[in-house]
This record gives sequence, C-alpha cells and structure tokens, in this order.
Amino acid sequence: MNLNLYIDHTLLKPEATYAQIEKLCAEAREHKFFSVCVNSYFVKKSVALLQGSGVKVCTVVGFPLGASTMETKRFEAMKAAAEGATEIDMVMNISAVKSGDWQYVQDDMSSLAQVCHQQGGLLKVILENCLLTNEEKKRACELAVRAGLDFVKTSTGFSTGGATEEDVRLMRATVGPKMGVKASGGIRDAATALKMIEAGATRLGTSASVEIVKGLTGKEAY
Repeated sequence: MNLNLYIDHTLLKPEATYAQIEKLCAEAREHKFFSVCVNSYFVKKSVALLQGSGVKVCTVVGFPLGASTMETKRFEAMKAAAEGATEIDMVMNISAVKSGDWQYVQDDMSSLAQVCHQQGGLLKVILENCLLTNEEKKRACELAVRAGLDFVKTSTGFSTGGATEEDVRLMRATVGPKMGVKASGGIRDAATALKMIEAGATRLGTSASVEIVKGLTGKEAY
C-alpha cells in the first residue's frame, strides 16, 4: 500500500515557525506525501519549498471554529488559491448547525466550493464530529454532497475529540463511494491509519506522518 499518498502532512499549531515549516516540507518531499496542510500564512512559503516535488499545498479556512462569515471564508479561500494552495479545508459553521440554520450551512459550503472549483482546486469540509449528534453528522454529509464538495473531514484536531472509525464509517455510508473522506485528529501510528482507511477514509490528516509510514515494517510503507 502506498500509505504516503493518503497523507496530508500537517502543521497547524499557532506557534509554528518558519524552521518547522521548512522541516515539514522537506519531510513531505522525502516521503512523497500527498500534501502539506498549513495555515494560510505559510502557503506562499510552502509552495516555494515544494516547487517541482509534486506535493500539493493545502490550507485551512474558517479555522478552527468555523464561525466566521461566508464572505470572510470566500476571501480566505481566494487569497490562498492565488498564493498556490490547491486544496482548502474549510470548517463548517457549527453554530449554524446547532441553531438549525441548515440553509446557511449549505450556502456556506456551496459558496466555498464555487471559489475553489473556479481556481481548479478541491474543497474539504471539516464537520468537527465530536460536537455533533449522529443525525447532524449525516445531514452535514448530505449537504456537502448536494453542495458539490470533494471531501468530508472528521475533525480540526483542536476540539474535544478527533477521528473515530465509527464516524468514518458513518460518513462513508452517507456520502457514498465516490466522495472523499478525510480522517484527521489523533492519528499517530500506522495501525490507527490503516483502521481509518479500512473504515472508508481516502485521506489522512496527521502530524505523525513520518512515524506512520515507517510504522508497518520499520521502513517506509511504499
């Protein structure tokens, strides 16, 4: 299995430094990860560091709370795309979900999908499952399909819980076989990574990427 190609090598800590981003990108080049996922402040630098490597640059929008306005998220996405990000992980408006404003939730997703797709990029929506009921998770997935998104994603890694096999299975069952499912939050070893893939994940967001790809046999798992 080319486990490296499932991985968005991630560094979203608020205290991240230029040196740490340089290390992240060097690791991504070495292990041929699918992408790096960084805060938008580091998009331009990451694009330059990864030029010619084939590794994509992903960034986050409305992170980590999801409660910024639709217009703010659109601006963030357009700026990131202009600087070279080809994948956007937006945080769903959880406040709107909890308030029952499902039309806003869908409009927020659709608005961002339009921006990303016009720029030739992909859009993932972070549901933050630890804050949702199973019915809310299902409905959010259904709206993501309707809004034309490319992926649904479990977690930011900044709330009260991360990815679970049960949530990945629920998301996969709801969105069907074609849409991407990204498991993120708490994936720190190869065994957990493989369980998430078996449950239906097609992408993994993790900061323990190097350990994971070496974890199957003590060597790179590709």
